[in-house]
Amino acid sequence: MDFTPTEEQAAARGLAARIFGDLATHERLSAAGTGGDAELWKALCAAGLVAAVARTGLLGLVLLLEEQGRTTAQVPFAATCAYGLLPVTAHGSPGQRDRLLPGIEDGTVVVCGAVRAPSPVRAAGEGRLTGVVPVVPWLRDATHALVADDRRRLWLVRTADARCEPVELTAPWSAGRLTLDGTPGERLGADADPAAGADPAAGAGAAVPARDAGRVHADVLATARTAFAGLQAGVCAGSLARAVEHTNTREQFGRPLATHQAVQLRAADAYMDTEAIRVTAYEAAWRRDEGLPYATHALTAAWWASEAGRRVVHTGQHLHGGTGADLEHPVHRHFLWGRQLDAYLGCGDEVLQELGELLVRGEGGT
Repeated sequence: MDFTPTEEQAAARGLAARIFGDLATHERLSAAGTGGDAELWKALCAAGLVAAVARTGLLGLVLLLEEQGRTTAQVPFAATCAYGLLPVTAHGSPGQRDRLLPGIEDGTVVVCGAVRAPSPVRAAGEGRLTGVVPVVPWLRDATHALVADDRRRLWLVRTADARCEPVELTAPWSAGRLTLDGTPGERLGADADPAAGADPAAGAGAAVPARDAGRVHADVLATARTAFAGLQAGVCAGSLARAVEHTNTREQFGRPLATHQAVQLRAADAYMDTEAIRVTAYEAAWRRDEGLPYATHALTAAWWASEAGRRVVHTGQHLHGGTGADLEHPVHRHFLWGRQLDAYLGCGDEVLQELGELLVRGEGGT
């Protein structure tokens, strides 16, 4: 295994760090409230960072999401790439790739995802979807949603055709409640081309064969878990960096807080946890890019991101003392993002149970 970034991955990460550093300021984030930052999203797409993911792979995406997490920038980067760009590239039909990828890359097409199983969504034979997904992160900013039905088939749904109601989460992720009532869906991998007059709801034709639906669903879910674990690595790194800065400048009993052994031990544990999240996310992403089995590695990364991520953001807030209790302080935003990612990836016990079941069935590879 070699996680050393390629020249293109390193350049993309450096550019992302500059853009996030310049635009994802505390003042702008405070002004954005719970919505997305459209100007920042436009800048990222104009710089070619979304398009670059198609070339730099999942590991490249994880590197970019680390930079987003450091600043908790409110843009649907992880969702659009994990549920849009990478699935359409890997599993979409030629027509879907031609229609959707240019818009995804320039930012006019924003994709969110509702792919967890079991799914409350049912699909009729003609591709009409019915069901309610209570919480979909970034739904309010999205033009499309990638939705899994109760048979783990994946459908692309235009949000304009569905009912979307705002939902507030722990973190400001522009989330919503997705209600489908006979809503037309286009099967991922189908050749139907609305631009050519074909029925986008068609579920037959050259769609992904039923026997492959589970495989495609598993790949998309593992990709998303790995991507959001990478985002959590950045959130934790940002929280810890703020804590280090605070404890090095804040004095108690005539010396900086950072010189106290108890503070050093808490910070060291947080650092080790952050590194564990990072390296497991890197490994899962690298394996996908290399065409190796990675389902168990994605679950391992998700477990570390959930369990260790929660510990790190609590430590970051704790090391700020009374300042950390200020809801307007930047470190509190890291705390909210860390807890939201913990919930989104699944609590540790749930992830471990799924990992164990996968290993028992022998479906995770080595």
